[in-house]
Amino acid sequence: MSQASVLVDALKTALRQRSLTYADVGRGLGLSESSVKRMLAQKKLSLDRLEQICGLMDLEIADLIELAHQAEKRITELTEEQERELVSDPKVLLVAALVFNYWTAAKILETYRLTEAELVKTLTRLDKMGIVDLMPGNRIKVRLARNFRWRKAGPIQCYFEERLQQEFFESLFLGADELRVLVSGRLSRRSIALLQGHMRKIADEFDSLVAEDRHLNHETQTGTSLVMAIRPWEPNLFAALRRDKIKANPPRRS
Repeated sequence: MSQASVLVDALKTALRQRSLTYADVGRGLGLSESSVKRMLAQKKLSLDRLEQICGLMDLEIADLIELAHQAEKRITELTEEQERELVSDPKVLLVAALVFNYWTAAKILETYRLTEAELVKTLTRLDKMGIVDLMPGNRIKVRLARNFRWRKAGPIQCYFEERLQQEFFESLFLGADELRVLVSGRLSRRSIALLQGHMRKIADEFDSLVAEDRHLNHETQTGTSLVMAIRPWEPNLFAALRRDKIKANPPRRS
């Protein structure tokens, strides 16, 4: 990631921490909200414009640079061993999933059947793994970067596929907060790559909304999962009828 991108990401984080929206920034700069969105999305800010936005937050550019340095030290991906340790113990996996979504220790104890001793023990374990910092008063500081992702084909993804994937899709997706879309068609590699880029942007937007909503009343939030999938695929039922399959695997003579 370029230094400019890291700096703009730090700027977005600082805005969220101060509950400042793009509309607020636009009013402060005399710009439209869409112009601010476009400017930050393209990550093209002059030094004067950067200084103006920092001024809206009573922040020095030097402070923003320090925030950017701190963000660069955050974890974007766990090691194989760290993911394996998470899935080895249901309580560790539960607590990790909750704190990754900004649950406080008090809310975890209120909601789940864990004693304070069990929770502290689990958080200490996560602290030793380097995933969180356990602060005085059982305050939790998550060390994951905003662009954090699970390892491809790693222990967490395998755990989901083996134990949770079927359960996740056992729904008609007809509820007010549910949606399942299935579309099919023939696409070029260019179009597939374009859609993959859009999917990554949606995943990034999901992460941004999670970070924004962390400041809302806990009762107004709902644990939500988003699964997107795209791949060249043909049902086995259809594939078995393909002529090239017959050519590739001619019947044996007795």
